[in-house]
Amino acid sequence: MEHVSHPPRTAPASSTQRLLTAAIGTPIIVAGILLLSGPWFFLFVAIIFTWAALEYVGIVRPRAPHAPLAVLVVLVPLAALVMTLSLDPQREQQALLALGALTSVGIGSTVLLARTPLDETLEGLGILAFGLPYFAVPLASIYRLQHRDRGLVFLLLAIVWLGDTAAFYVGSRFGRHKMAPTISPKKSWEGAAAGFLTGVAAAAAWSLWQRGALEPELLVLGALTAAAAQVGDLVESMLKRGVGVKDSGHLLPGHGGVLDRCDALLFAAPVLQLGVCLLLPLHAAAGVH
Repeated sequence: MEHVSHPPRTAPASSTQRLLTAAIGTPIIVAGILLLSGPWFFLFVAIIFTWAALEYVGIVRPRAPHAPLAVLVVLVPLAALVMTLSLDPQREQQALLALGALTSVGIGSTVLLARTPLDETLEGLGILAFGLPYFAVPLASIYRLQHRDRGLVFLLLAIVWLGDTAAFYVGSRFGRHKMAPTISPKKSWEGAAAGFLTGVAAAAAWSLWQRGALEPELLVLGALTAAAAQVGDLVESMLKRGVGVKDSGHLLPGHGGVLDRCDALLFAAPVLQLGVCLLLPLHAAAGVH
């Protein structure tokens, strides 16, 4: 997500690359949501988020070059699997305890047994302790949303992707007031407002389409999810700015890396999942399957 205050940050061809990448990637994502379920859908999403975790490791590696950071590639899907296996509410407590043990005992033991240099232990522990829930929780959240109702995953993507597009183009053309100059100098309040309002509008449209009425709960969920997406974007920018990196990778032309493309989802997905559980009764979540 980028909402810039003047010309786009990349070369003029980047807009074309951005659209082309979206044109190729979007049908793949949509097909995965519609055609896959259960463990196959989990694997589909796990591949995406584990790749993003690998890019995260590459970004933060200079802070702890000898720490076993690559273990996140294993821990992220494992932790998410623990959370998705606890779809039965009676098993939630055990799942949370297992996740806590994986985070504290697992990460601590890994850093110890890897004989990480003492001057890197705190950085290594922090990187792993943040990175594990940073990727595992949204992975589990998206799986749970799809398990409950495929339409909720489309709602999530509409809020994030449409908001991203609005923020990018409105910010490029009309952005004048910098939002976070020390973290992401090219983001503007105008772009952020456009992204937020578009996300809420997407939730309103989804409510009318799926429910036949404009439900206040869905507007609240849309607003919270849109705001979380903006924060998620800024957090990834903060990570990159802290180590002087522009993009997390180069896999997606016009977008950067996978982490650059899903940074907003990392915060938006858990917020939407939690909001659905708290604000929407189970029977009201019926939609397109």
